[in-house]
Amino acid sequence: MNVAITGGGIAGLTTAIALRKAGVSCTIYEAAPDIRPVGAGIALAANAMQAFARLGIQDAIMRKGRLLNAFTIKEPSGRVVTKTDSVAMSQRFGADNFTIHRADLHQTLLSFIDPACIRTNKRCLDITQTPGRVTLHFSDGTSAEADYLLACDGIRSPVRQKLLPDRPLRYAGYTCWRAVVDMPGLTLTEATETWGTEGRFGVVPLTNNQVYWFACINTTPQNEAYKRYTPDDLLWHFGSFHDPIPALLEQTRPDQLIWSDINDLTPIDRYAFGNILLLGDAAHATTPNMGQGACQAIEDAVVLAQEWYKHLTVEAAFQAFEKRRLSRTHAIVNRSRQVGKIAQLSSPMLAAIRNFVFRQIPASVSTKQLESVLTVDF
Repeated sequence: MNVAITGGGIAGLTTAIALRKAGVSCTIYEAAPDIRPVGAGIALAANAMQAFARLGIQDAIMRKGRLLNAFTIKEPSGRVVTKTDSVAMSQRFGADNFTIHRADLHQTLLSFIDPACIRTNKRCLDITQTPGRVTLHFSDGTSAEADYLLACDGIRSPVRQKLLPDRPLRYAGYTCWRAVVDMPGLTLTEATETWGTEGRFGVVPLTNNQVYWFACINTTPQNEAYKRYTPDDLLWHFGSFHDPIPALLEQTRPDQLIWSDINDLTPIDRYAFGNILLLGDAAHATTPNMGQGACQAIEDAVVLAQEWYKHLTVEAAFQAFEKRRLSRTHAIVNRSRQVGKIAQLSSPMLAAIRNFVFRQIPASVSTKQLESVLTVDF
């Protein structure tokens, strides 16, 4: 059996690891000339860590990151709006609010992959699907054939665009900057988001004295002025926010900034197309507001391996995967989009009402909401 995976990111690598445990070998086609550590920080919730535990790689990943005590939402003054106790959630669901540099996660996943299974500089531009066969056409003029194709090629997946050409991305209404900076001497034990009418600023401690931060501002898509923003511009914008936000921006070099508009994918009604299956962001790209983008891709990998093992045909496994994943991923995408709208409120009156309401929500209600995200049908 010849199984192809397009995309060597978190979704593609985790899927290959999961299927190998089910006795299925895959060939990964990665668009980049070589697979190298890139990206900023990432938070993995308990549902993702449960999936890694089932794959037997949780310990290796946890050695590269850290668990945080809490996730706190604040006002620009530093006043707490709401706080989630990650220690209690970890005791209930397993490792929760785990943070890691995306490059470290990527390298750890790669360590469980046979390098001979990876083909680099293979950007898939098009596919030809026939009964029992899929041909992948690459940007270098070559092609490859497979019995089955697992499309893990991201939010702008060419495979999905070929299968569903009428499903464009949705702009969320805000743009985002990210960076990882060295902050020796800064002791942080929790992840925070600060919600102001000027924008939102997140702070996520990593290992080795590093801190991942992100900043979001409401604007039109592809705003030319924001494309040119530097750390000094962001310091001017967020300089009145509480410590350590100004210090983080002062420590950031222009070449460390990663900028992009925030988009998601309108939920689609199918992931299985005969001998082709969409996974990860190619299937259900979400805004990052709930920290569930990578988590849902990791869940996908485990669920697919389970269904592959249970069914007589791969096509039946794909259909069963779709049945298990559609409602959950749709709910995550829609809820995350709503969270972003609430977090990005620019009206002082509405923001004040939001903060007041959040402070009145009982801890039991917040815990129940988290349960729906962290509980997986593994």
